[in-house]
Amino acid sequence: MKVWWFLRRLIRYRPGLYLLSGLLASGMFYLFPLVPGLIVRPFLDALAHGTPLGWNLWSLLALLVGSALARVVVLVGAVAAETTINIVIASLLRQNLFAHILRRLGARALPGSPGEAISRFRDDVDIISRFLSWTLDPVGQAVVAAIALWVLIQIDPAVTLIVFVPLVAVLTVVNMASKRIERYRRTNQQSIGEVTGLLGEVFGAVQAVKTAHAEAGVVSYFGTLNEARRRATLNDLLLTQFIQSMSTNAANLGTGILLLLVAGKMRSGSFSIGDFALFVSYLGWLTQVTSMFGNFLTQYRQTGVSFERLMTLLQGGRPADLVAHGSLDPAHTPADRASHPAQQEHGAPADAVLESLVVQGLTYAYPGGERGIVGIDLQLTRGAFVVVTGRIGAGKTTLLRTLLGLLPRDGGEIRWNGTPVADPATFFVPPHSAYTPQVPRLFSDSLVDNILLGLDEAAVDLPAAIQAAVLERDVAELEDGLATRVGPRGVKLSGGQIQRSAAARMFVRAPDLLVVDDLSSALDVET
Repeated sequence: MKVWWFLRRLIRYRPGLYLLSGLLASGMFYLFPLVPGLIVRPFLDALAHGTPLGWNLWSLLALLVGSALARVVVLVGAVAAETTINIVIASLLRQNLFAHILRRLGARALPGSPGEAISRFRDDVDIISRFLSWTLDPVGQAVVAAIALWVLIQIDPAVTLIVFVPLVAVLTVVNMASKRIERYRRTNQQSIGEVTGLLGEVFGAVQAVKTAHAEAGVVSYFGTLNEARRRATLNDLLLTQFIQSMSTNAANLGTGILLLLVAGKMRSGSFSIGDFALFVSYLGWLTQVTSMFGNFLTQYRQTGVSFERLMTLLQGGRPADLVAHGSLDPAHTPADRASHPAQQEHGAPADAVLESLVVQGLTYAYPGGERGIVGIDLQLTRGAFVVVTGRIGAGKTTLLRTLLGLLPRDGGEIRWNGTPVADPATFFVPPHSAYTPQVPRLFSDSLVDNILLGLDEAAVDLPAAIQAAVLERDVAELEDGLATRVGPRGVKLSGGQIQRSAAARMFVRAPDLLVVDDLSSALDVET
């Protein structure tokens, strides 16, 4: 998919803001530096020839200060507009990524580690949003180059063409290096993701590392990844800085060539001091403009890499999902999926109270292996207590995940009250069903927020859920009761407390079907 296909759809999300940013940051920003040279040129020529100009030094200062103040005002507006469009587009991309990941099957939500995903959410989204605000820069750069060339050609066409040779050479080098820039940036971003992913995994498994006495091995492996990242980053930065250095030095080369070409003309009077000042002024600015255009080409390649990385995070999702338009209003909350009218499309009626659940021939095989479940039949009625037993690795958890739609079934049928369930992933949610996995996850928030997870406390029976989870005594002993913050993954709680907190989260939703996976592994007999 082409980079511009994505960018056009992002631009259409806030076209007015995009055009305002383009006018100020990609238009007026480039034009204002041309003004001081036009003001100073006639003053220097009049001063050199001793002819009256009609205005004095104070008039010159007033014009220069006025143009500088006008430029400051424009720059303030440019920064505000550009920063706003960057934040808006970055927020839209991250919202779309989150929405797609949360819609995916729960057992395979990410293609890699959480650390790698965070790297893409942070770095690649920032690269894309930043580049989008630069897409009108070539227009401003072309306009300012055309105006400057026209003004300078009026003074001396031959000198103008000769001093611009270094600038053309820089553009040629940048274009030739574009493929290498893209390769270096892809390698650099991948190495950053690997380091971030390892850190996330190590921080989440400190106990496992320490009990295995594997600290030295982990640190050694971290050093290997960091060395690969250092080399990749060095290659990326070295090439980028080399191109920028060439662009910057093009001004010095152009100035040197200019001095050699016009020395004789200045003695003869065919090339004035004002002309020379204007040339130097424009040449310096056009060199910076050329460097910015070279950076634009570099960023274009890097943006393509970032789009590829984000599409990988979508795991086969449509390109349109990444750049879909939606509300960013913090007060906007999507309708609860359990009560959404679209729930009718997934087979059984959304308001059907469970009377019977029949599973026939349920089958799932893990990709690239023979493990899974084959031809599972199951029947239960309202009020039944069903236990699935089997040896370790027999497929008990796989059965539950396939039934709930967390894994895509390869075959079989699920019927709720006799009606087929076409999409278990969107049907088996509260109030139809609630699930507590083998290893429950808590967030670094208060205990009550971990239980409610967005529910209105006034609309549910929280005390009954806590009682059903046998959690009353634990809540009473916590320093702040239900308001106690449990830390990342509930580290402040015991294993049994984490399990019972997850159970309370399930009970408070009052579902028809309770599905649990080894919920009592960390509980004592009495509990």
